[in-house]
Order: sequence, then structure tokens, then C-alpha cells
Amino acid sequence: MAKRDYYDVLGATKGASDADLKKAYRKKVKALHPDQNQDNPKAEEQFKEVNEAYDILKNAEKKAAYDRFGHAAFEGGTGASAGRPGQSQGFSSGFSDIFDDLFGDFAGGRRGGGQQRATRGNDLRYNLRVSLEEAFSGKQAGISVPGSVSCETCDGTGAEGGAKPENCSTCAGMGKVRAQQGFFTVERTCPTCHGRGQIIKNPCGSCAGAGRVQKDRSLSVNIPGGVETGTRIRLAGEGEAGLRGGPSGDLYIFIEVDDHPIFERDGGNLFCRIPISMTTAALGGEIEAPTIDGGRSRVKVPVGSQSGKQLRLRGKGMPALRGGGSGDLYIEMIVETPTNLTTKQKELLREFEAESKDNNPASKDFFGKVKNFWEGMTG
Repeated sequence: MAKRDYYDVLGATKGASDADLKKAYRKKVKALHPDQNQDNPKAEEQFKEVNEAYDILKNAEKKAAYDRFGHAAFEGGTGASAGRPGQSQGFSSGFSDIFDDLFGDFAGGRRGGGQQRATRGNDLRYNLRVSLEEAFSGKQAGISVPGSVSCETCDGTGAEGGAKPENCSTCAGMGKVRAQQGFFTVERTCPTCHGRGQIIKNPCGSCAGAGRVQKDRSLSVNIPGGVETGTRIRLAGEGEAGLRGGPSGDLYIFIEVDDHPIFERDGGNLFCRIPISMTTAALGGEIEAPTIDGGRSRVKVPVGSQSGKQLRLRGKGMPALRGGGSGDLYIEMIVETPTNLTTKQKELLREFEAESKDNNPASKDFFGKVKNFWEGMTG
């Protein structure tokens, strides 16, 4: 029986590009997948035919020979056996190629992807609490970080005496092994070397072949002024040591700023609530306001100030983390009502109240609205 044209087998036109051939090949492979053709006894033969066609057409030299001479290019002659379809590349080999082509990037990449001799260490996180004053001025903080460091005994190689690891004999250094299961060639991590591609015959006694040991480290961290809760500082290479000489991970310092008994923070601005006497609020005057740097600022209280009135001190807030000036400090005045009055103080306040009926515009306006509301309800 004459062989079908390879282009017809793939459903492609002669002269198709490599990309088009690959696309047509994948489409055919999926259509002829054994799981979808269990009731088709010819599925395996058709599958082989598709694989044979693509094996020729994906190779530039074989494709050129086929385009010129057809199937005759691969008939007879010992020199053609390496490229002859169906020889030393049976069904299992073809399906292995398909597996690489369709799933090669899955779980470790293409062939040779398991040959990773060293593994990068994990990144570490450290939560650091600072006061608002420290967040304002910045500080050098000493921290102790638990984790793993490179083994000094074997210099991180994992082998006793600094000996070099050897290629795994099970997977020949590939880190993966393949097994035939019916129609499928299954690829999985090598059970001997666990995907590393190498084995250590004489592991280091200090680290048991891991190339790293557990040890706390003391580090000095520069906390810049202007940090706030959620600020992240990265220390490159200060994370967990890599496995068998691999690079270390990074250490991330997460800042949490404690609440302050006097100041409240909103971004770069600070807020301070200061109680003032009723007479100071009415007559005006000056108060002394604290600042986050430990200083004092004289603040003028306007005549007739009310609770909640804010006064702004420019540039007295928190510094910007990466430069660009500072925020402001807002002083919020809280008018304090006196308590524990003496008999004379009560008499004076009653006299003051009798003389100040027209000095409360806010009260007059409010109760005027209330009166209109009640009248509207009864009407």
C-alpha cells in the first residue's frame, strides 16, 4: 500500500512554514489521542503515521529531501537509516517527542530542566516594631534572624572534604526519568537525586549533605526616617542560604509603627488634640504645643475659638520617606468645661450667663431651627 503524502497526513499544504506545520501536527495529535479513540482500532497506526510525517517535515534537511524526491528520499541505503521513518524511533519515542513538545514547559521546563545543581534559598520576613519618634528620626536597629547559613565545613557543597557531587547514575544527570505506560511515556522526578541531577556519595557530617546549617544571625538594619506601618525594607542576600551552594534568598523587614500617646498620624501629617480653658477660648491667648522632635511651639489661640478648631504648623509633621519635605502638624483645640466649681465661681458664671445671651450665635441659630422644626410638626 502506497504511503500517503506527509503533508496530507498532517493536513498541511506543501511549503507550509515550520510554525504552520507544528500547529497542524498538534491539532492531529490531540484529535488522535488514545483516550479519545478507544473504540478506533486504527488510532495507534494513524498516530504513528502523523508522528512519522512530522518527524521528517520538522527537520530542514529531511524536509528539503522529501520536497524534492518524495518518499523515495528515504528508501534503501544504509545512510538513510538514521532518518528513515519508523526505524529506531517507534511509537514510544514519537510520543516522548510529543510529550516534550506539548508539556515541555510544565513542572521544570524542557529536557535538562532538572539539571539544577544548586537551589536558591527562601526569602525571609522579619516584623520590626518602632516608635513614632524612631519613625520620625530613623534609627540603626540590631535584629537577630533565625534561619540557615552556608555550611562552613564543606563551603556549601554538601560533600565531605569539599568533594564535588557526581552525576546521578539513575537519570544520567538529567534530574528526570521516563517510564513507558501503554501509549504514554511518563516523565517524573528522579527518585535517586530528587531532581537535582547529582548525588553526593560522602555527605558532609555537619550539614548532612544539605550545604547549609541552622544558625541565628545578628544584623544591623538602617531604618530611614519617614517609615510607616507596612513599609518594606529589602536586604538582598540576607535570607535563607541556598541549597548546596545556591544563592541566598532575600530578607524583607516589615515595619509596624506603634501608636503614640500624644500624636495621631495620617500619612505625613500629625494631629494633636490640646485642651484649652473656657476663658482662653473666649478671650484668646497662647498655648504651648509639643512637636514630634521633642521641641515646643507657641501657638496663638484666636478670640472666640470653638472646640474642634484646628491650627496648622507647617513642616512639623513626618518627613517623606524618600525626601521631598515634611508633612504638617495640626493642633486641634478642645474647649474644656471646668468641674468642681466653688460657690463663688458658680455665682460668677451665672452672672456671666445673664450678660451673654447675645454672645452665643451658634446656639441661637441651632435652637431657631429646632423651633421651626417643632412648629412644622405640630402644624
